[in-house]
Amino acid sequence: MSRVDSSKIIEDSFGYAKEGLVGKWDTWILLIFSCIIFPLYLGYVLRIFRGANPSPQLDNWGSMFIDGIKLFIVGLIYSIPVLILCFVLFGSADMIRSSVSPSTIGGFVIAVLLGAIILIIVAIITWLIIMTAGVRFARTDSIGEAFNFGVIFTHIGKIGWMTYIIALLMILITLVNIVIICLVINMVIPYTGVILLLILLPFLCLFSPRYITLLYESAGAA
Repeated sequence: MSRVDSSKIIEDSFGYAKEGLVGKWDTWILLIFSCIIFPLYLGYVLRIFRGANPSPQLDNWGSMFIDGIKLFIVGLIYSIPVLILCFVLFGSADMIRSSVSPSTIGGFVIAVLLGAIILIIVAIITWLIIMTAGVRFARTDSIGEAFNFGVIFTHIGKIGWMTYIIALLMILITLVNIVIICLVINMVIPYTGVILLLILLPFLCLFSPRYITLLYESAGAA
């Protein structure tokens, strides 16, 4: 089991994003553009996952787009169980709702809540695996290796499952809080929150994949 220095990872990731953006407004703008045409950004993420340091240049757009499509396909395949559960849960709930009577409404609500809990658990588990699978795909350039669960689970085990989960939840909670704050600001002052989120987006787009890369590398080579 590796020893993960979370504060060091956060410090490194912050410095990585700062070095890649401060004084480089063209990169800042291009990253916003890349996030809109998301395969470009996903291709850029792969460059970071491969260990590029300092942050990689935004160039070779065709190659970056193709890489992004590949990473999107990996994510889409991983998302199939979640998508199926969504279809079953919401599809069944919609069909059953019309036949629910006052006497059975309690059971219906409980069934929907249980289904939602199962969906959330499966989504979180999938997300946890995707993070390491994405870096492994970047390092091997093999879609098949992105589904080599034996190696993926072994690598996470070297980091430490609890350490890994807490580290990823930390960044997820941080990102969610930033989005919520921007949405609240947007409700108080229209458009301000959206503009603020766009300004912060490039920084988050460098910080997050660097953070995941360092977490992956804390277990050594794989």
